[in-house]
Amino acid sequence: MATPNISKGLRQYQQVNTQSSVAYASPHRLIQMLMEGAFERIAVAKGCIQRQDIAGKGEQIGKAIDIVGGLREGLNHDAGGEIAANLDALYAYLQKRLLEANLRSDVAMLDEVADLLRPVKEAWDAIGDAPKAEDAAVADAPA
Repeated sequence: MATPNISKGLRQYQQVNTQSSVAYASPHRLIQMLMEGAFERIAVAKGCIQRQDIAGKGEQIGKAIDIVGGLREGLNHDAGGEIAANLDALYAYLQKRLLEANLRSDVAMLDEVADLLRPVKEAWDAIGDAPKAEDAAVADAPA
């Protein structure tokens, strides 16, 4: 049957596409991709819990924990000061709650993690949308 080959091909394409996206992404975009990945894993884990797919739930939550760990490891405590310290504490809490959600198969805990991560992602996304100072200066310059 051709369907498994199509699925396999699609997975391979997605893997190559993801790898090339990561290879050419800015550090800012990489953080966005990590956060997007965390939300995706949390959503899939919720579906696994609802379907009572214990193995899938564990795999997805484990990946979400790893992603949040990657966000923690990427913090620059020297340059980030109090903000980095606060994010580190938040990420540690999120990892703890993800672990508890996995142990209890608790969708509400997954929702809590997503609700706490969402404002961080929105702020990070807004940084990318903000015009750079030099771009604004050029745009405001008389012609």
